[in-house]
Amino acid sequence: MKHWLMKVEPSAYNIDDLKRDGTTNWEGVRNYQARNFMRDEMKVGDKVLFYASNADPSGVTGLAEVSREARPEPKDPTWVMVEIKYVATFPHVVALDTLKETKGLEEMVVTKKGSRLSIQPVTKSEYDIVVKLGKK
Repeated sequence: MKHWLMKVEPSAYNIDDLKRDGTTNWEGVRNYQARNFMRDEMKVGDKVLFYASNADPSGVTGLAEVSREARPEPKDPTWVMVEIKYVATFPHVVALDTLKETKGLEEMVVTKKGSRLSIQPVTKSEYDIVVKLGKK
C-alpha cells in the first residue's frame, strides 16, 4: 500500500463535495509525472491526504482512498484518471505552515519550496503524522 497527497483548489472541488458524492474520478491532471504516479503506482486501497491548494489556509482537509485504478480519460486517452472515495473530514485544516513546522515532515514534498505537483507520494510515517495532526 502506498500513500499520496492529492491537491485540488476548493473552488473546483473540496472535501465536502467528496463526502457528498462518495467517490469521484480524479481527472484533468495535465502533468506527466502526476499522470505516471496515477498510471503506474496508484492501487486500490492506497491512502490519500486530501489537500486544498490556493485556500485560506492551504492544507490537508481530510482523507480519501483510491477505489479504482487508472484508466484513460474518455476525452483524451493520453491522460488517465483514478477514482477516489471519501474516508474522513478533519475537524480543522492541517495548514501548510503546520506541516512545515512539524517534526518528521521536513522531507515531505508539499513542504518544499516550488512544489507544485498535484499528486505527490507521501511516506507512511508522514501520512500517520498528518492524520494525527488532523484528528486533534
